[in-house]
Amino acid sequence: MKTVSRIQTLQKILAPLRGKKKVGLVPTMGALHEGHLSLIRRAKRECGCVVVSLFVNPLQFGPKEDFKTYPRDLPGDRKKAASAGADLLWAPSVEEMFPPGHQTFVEVEGVGRRWEGASRPGHFRGVATVVAKLFQIVRPDRVYLGQKDYQQTRVILRMVRDLAFDLSVRICPTLREKDGLAMSSRNQRLSAEERKAAPVLYKALRNGEALIREGERESRRVIQRMEEVIRSEARAKIDYIALADPETLEPIDRIAGRVVLLGGVKIGAVRLIDNLVMNIHE
Repeated sequence: MKTVSRIQTLQKILAPLRGKKKVGLVPTMGALHEGHLSLIRRAKRECGCVVVSLFVNPLQFGPKEDFKTYPRDLPGDRKKAASAGADLLWAPSVEEMFPPGHQTFVEVEGVGRRWEGASRPGHFRGVATVVAKLFQIVRPDRVYLGQKDYQQTRVILRMVRDLAFDLSVRICPTLREKDGLAMSSRNQRLSAEERKAAPVLYKALRNGEALIREGERESRRVIQRMEEVIRSEARAKIDYIALADPETLEPIDRIAGRVVLLGGVKIGAVRLIDNLVMNIHE
């Protein structure tokens, strides 16, 4: 596996492969865990060349968020990516990706408006901008994303459709710890006691799912149940709990067909998100 930092170097390596091998891209912010590695392994099964991008994107962090403290471990990430089958690890600097004078941004309206978009103003503009640039630089045939960041996947899918990127997006299942906690780089920042409390979000989502399977169709009652579960954990603070249309991310009043249960909570200083997608057959 080669590690490169310059855009020009990466493009020079990839240019001879165009039309000969499928190029798969796994975009990450580093601090790789088993969830990331599962994406790399799938990409390796389906593509002749796998590029893993490692870039902590400052554009998607708010002024009071954890950009400076976000976990970083390039040597460890290099070993993990290689072991999972990556061919290229691309780790550009902020200056390489956004040189002085950078003035161009991509914004996906509608699907990025609520939930994470409302809680973190400017977040999805930062995501869409950097991902569009990754696509333009790498020009992958396939891109691999995890479902844990559900709304982010919808934003990227909408951008791909609207801007006619010539690639396909693979959404891969969320990987979880034994107690249900969705794997996330931010989990590293939880204290021992906070780590014990962290699965409460998934527990709440599962309670909401169970209530729906029992026949409840009023969203407000399902949301109330999920909020009660989270409030039972003193270390958890609710940001949002929602039931939404899985395509538009607009809230729904009555549950029918496909629905996504979404949640964002803070455990201490660490913000965690999770989701469950259901298909209701009346």
